[in-house]
Order: sequence, then structure tokens, then C-alpha cells
Amino acid sequence: MFAYLLVLVAVASRVLPHPLMNFTAVGGSLLFFGARRKGWQRVLPVLALAATDFYLTVFAYGYAFHVADYLVTWAWYAGVALLGAAMLSKRASFLRVVGAVLGSATSFFLVSNFAVWVGSQMYAHTAAGLATCYAAAIPFYGNDLVSTGLVAGCAFGLPALARKLTASLQHSADNDIAAA
Repeated sequence: MFAYLLVLVAVASRVLPHPLMNFTAVGGSLLFFGARRKGWQRVLPVLALAATDFYLTVFAYGYAFHVADYLVTWAWYAGVALLGAAMLSKRASFLRVVGAVLGSATSFFLVSNFAVWVGSQMYAHTAAGLATCYAAAIPFYGNDLVSTGLVAGCAFGLPALARKLTASLQHSADNDIAAA
């Protein structure tokens, strides 16, 4: 149930206005959802985020919507959910979560900006134009890395912390009973 709630937080973090560029719960929620849900259910966050893309494009920004413009993004959504399943479903250690966060944010930075460079006239179609495209996106990458790390860190870390605290309290209570 929490995985579904986290996807709703991701949608809200994209739709609701806030001052930070690309500071959303998307990457972290996709990693968590992929790790916690099975099979066909992993399509659900992709559909929710695709619907968000449609809403933002048509209603928030007033542009025409072209499915082809979003195929790379939607494939990335699915890929990150699968990354969560592959890296974090069996064992979500600190290092695995860090690796998945780095993989998620970095892959989005590389793939989405390459798609912008290839599919638009914003940057010259040269090596220098590609470098300029990536350089312009660095602030977005930093915010994405931090937000993905916060969301995934909390989603995977807080339950682990609660389990450790519960075990510690149980162990302490057992010792108190044994001492009495």
C-alpha cells in the first residue's frame, strides 16, 4: 500500500508548484515501487506518470501532446521500476540503495538530455552542442539526485530503522524480564 501512496506523492511533486527545478519523488518512488510490487503491477506507476506528463503538457503548459515526444521518458520510468526490482527487491542494503539512486538519477540525466539534443533544435547537433545541453542540465541533475536519494532513503531506510528499534526494544525488554 505504501508503494502506491509514494507514487501519488511523485505525481503531486510534479503537479504542485514548488521552487526547486526537478526536485520530485519520481525516481525514488519508481525504485521503491519496483522493489515492493510484482509483475504487471509495475506498469501502474508508469501509467500514472504518463498521465501526469499528458496533464502537464496539455493543461499546465498549453502545448500539443505528441506520444513520440515521451517514449524515451516512459521507457525510463519502466526501466527504473525494473532497476528497483532487480537491485532492491531481495535485499535493500545501504549500498544497493545508493547504487540504485545513482543509477536512476544519472540515467535520467544522460537519456533525457540526449533525447533533447537529438530531438530538438535547442542545441547544435555537434559534440559541442551535446556538451552544452548536458552542462545546462547540471542543476536539474543535482536536484534529481538529492530528491531521489531522500525519497528512496526514507522509503527503504525508515522501515529498516523501525525494525532495528523494535528489535532493540524487544531485546531490552527480554533482558529486563530475565533480570527480574
